[in-house]
Amino acid sequence: MVRIADDPLHNSISTEALYVPNSDRFPVTNNVVPNELYHYKDSFSCRATRPGNSSDYFYSNDGLNFHFGVILFDAVLVILMTRIVAFLLRPCKQPKVVSEVIGGIILGPSVLSIDKKFNGAFFSANVKYIIGNIGTMGFMYFLFIIGVKMDLSVIKFSRRKYKMITLAGVIIPLVTGTIVGNIIRPSMDKKLSKPSSIGRVVLSMAVTGYAVIYPILQELNLLSSEIGQMALAITIITDGIAIILLIISGALKQTDVGVDAALWYMISVIAFMVFSAITFQQAMIWILGKNPEGKLIEQVYVVLILLGALVMSFLTDMLGLGIVTGCMLTGLVIPDGPPLGSSIVARSETFIMNFFMPFSYVYIGMSVDLSAMTSVSWPGLAPLFTLAMSGIVFKLLATLVTSLLVKIPFRDALTLTLILNLRGQQEFMLIMHWKEKSVIEIPSYTMLVLLVTAVTAIATPLIRFLYDPTRPYIVNTRRTIQYTPPHEELKVVACVHNQDSVATLINLFEFSCSSRRNLSVYALCLTELNGRAAPLLIDHEKQKMTFNYSGYYSTYNALKIYMETKRDVMEIHSFTAVVPKQTMYQDICKLAMIKEADLVILPFHMEWRDSVRMTELHHQRRTPSVLSNVLDHAPCSVGILVHKVHLLGPLFDHSFNSSPRHVLVLFLGGADAREALFYADRILMNPNVFLTVIRFLSHHHHREYEQEKKLDDGVIISFRERNGRNKRVVCREVVMKNGEETLATIQAFGNDVHFDLWILGRHKGINPVLLKGLSSDWCEHLELGVIGDYISSMDFDGTTSILVVQQQTLRG
Repeated sequence: MVRIADDPLHNSISTEALYVPNSDRFPVTNNVVPNELYHYKDSFSCRATRPGNSSDYFYSNDGLNFHFGVILFDAVLVILMTRIVAFLLRPCKQPKVVSEVIGGIILGPSVLSIDKKFNGAFFSANVKYIIGNIGTMGFMYFLFIIGVKMDLSVIKFSRRKYKMITLAGVIIPLVTGTIVGNIIRPSMDKKLSKPSSIGRVVLSMAVTGYAVIYPILQELNLLSSEIGQMALAITIITDGIAIILLIISGALKQTDVGVDAALWYMISVIAFMVFSAITFQQAMIWILGKNPEGKLIEQVYVVLILLGALVMSFLTDMLGLGIVTGCMLTGLVIPDGPPLGSSIVARSETFIMNFFMPFSYVYIGMSVDLSAMTSVSWPGLAPLFTLAMSGIVFKLLATLVTSLLVKIPFRDALTLTLILNLRGQQEFMLIMHWKEKSVIEIPSYTMLVLLVTAVTAIATPLIRFLYDPTRPYIVNTRRTIQYTPPHEELKVVACVHNQDSVATLINLFEFSCSSRRNLSVYALCLTELNGRAAPLLIDHEKQKMTFNYSGYYSTYNALKIYMETKRDVMEIHSFTAVVPKQTMYQDICKLAMIKEADLVILPFHMEWRDSVRMTELHHQRRTPSVLSNVLDHAPCSVGILVHKVHLLGPLFDHSFNSSPRHVLVLFLGGADAREALFYADRILMNPNVFLTVIRFLSHHHHREYEQEKKLDDGVIISFRERNGRNKRVVCREVVMKNGEETLATIQAFGNDVHFDLWILGRHKGINPVLLKGLSSDWCEHLELGVIGDYISSMDFDGTTSILVVQQQTLRG
């Protein structure tokens, strides 16, 4: 049978001859529209085609008559549509996967392509074939990138309760779903009623993949949270169970041929996986040996690895494990993090996620047909819907109940349950695979895609509502310098991320050191997460780990050398956090919470440019966001340390202990100023420190907060009583009428005496008269407050170091 497709849009004339299997050649003359003949069993479908390319676009009536022009236009249309939908749904707090699938559905036959002219012009069968292949490659490389980032060592260190939640969340819905499937089996159609088809649907609903959870947690900024890390560990174990079940199901299919065939299948698959893992691992070791230390992997090796992923996909598809499994396994073999994992991610992730993946979602949406689904009666869709919903509901119940049994708080247990029931890319791939294998038809396919999208669209905003990653840092007790007795050790979390920040902090510690031990420091080396998915928080006294992150060892060794020289007067503990920059503040607050710190010190990095102008480092433009988040959520007081002079000398100078150092405290009133004064009072324990305290008062005590004024007076009087006979302490009071006089007075002190360290409160409780006329709009760095920003700017002469202090804000 030969069927001619009548398509007036395909009206270009060219001369070409096409070969069709089991037929003669079909000549094409200049007067006949060219045809592509598709052979399926005994049927031929003849479809008009466009010429592939042309060099005379400007002379043709319509550039969309050429295949290449249509493909280019569709590429722009696909990417723009998914981005526009993502932008429109941003206020609804929807994840990227939901937005992009909806964008694909809009371009499909349910919305825009319902118009035959639009569909014929932009999404003909040939174009859909190309989009489908690009989309498939998008899914393959998406899983490859996820595999590269995945850290399998998490399984080894997983807690017992993680394994219990995993097993309950997989086995219970798998068993109950199978029971439900067998009960409603008589109402299913012939293809769906097969045991293998029921098993596929139930298994897909019982298993939640790492590749689905990780991108959504990244968007929600929950990777560093306790719930986020728990969910990642559980899904890694779940993926391992899924691969085992996949191999078992493949072996069960072979039993149709015989038991021997199933046995040989198991042996061949396991041998192939072991051989591939060993081969790739040796190849990675060889590549790492060729790469210079501290450098990214050369581009040629990245290309070879990407090609190797395609080869592995071909082989796994040939073995019946699925085309995307090969890419995932290849990614798992590659070491995560620098230099190999980070090089691959840096050089390929942007193109994969922003070019390939939109095609993947449009590929899904192109087969979603709402009219086809609504044309089918409910009894035809009810069995599949019941089977899928039973898997989702039983997984929800099993995960929630098990989480409560292992004593996870209800709100956190519900959040974890919703996270572990998110659906996305892996489910879409499976549903598309079922459609291509004729397990389900277009109406059932449409229903499943909409169901999967709806589950994630509902769950994600609920997760945002239920779980606040900063909630664990809310405390009801005072953790400040002011409320820490002078004879007790001050617990400080000091953050560093390069050698300069170590030097800046060492200068401050030298001020704080006295003859007796009064300082306990928890030094936290901050490293931005790159080339891996799971964040790390390492205690170097308990865990011995190696890192290949650029500049890590120089920073850690500088800190270690200083630790060894100060063991007698200072207790220093070393930690490292490898986390995304967006969630870096969570690890800082977490460590401060665990160690019951009284103060967190954050270095505010600056460097000289052109020997005249001082600007923030280019790669640290987002640092203020980390600072502001710590200021908002820290469970203790916070100090921001600014060092205006680039350190050209050694990290620390042994002559410091014998040389006098001058410290100035600007006391403008309020809780932050009182906290700054108490820190300065502790510095006085160092006999080489000379302290000057300047208290700023408004003219005629105008607009002073009465309560704050009483507290300030009490602190100042107490300070003077303690240090009345100390010749190293000078206290003065100055009266100001407005902000201009305040800045002029501060500048005068800076010109008269060279102070090595300035200490001041950030902004809480300052009399507005002292800042009258000084708008925060002109502040370059609001994290430092109005006065702190001025002193740290180039408009202000002098000063080496500035410490801006904010007293703990009780949020409980």
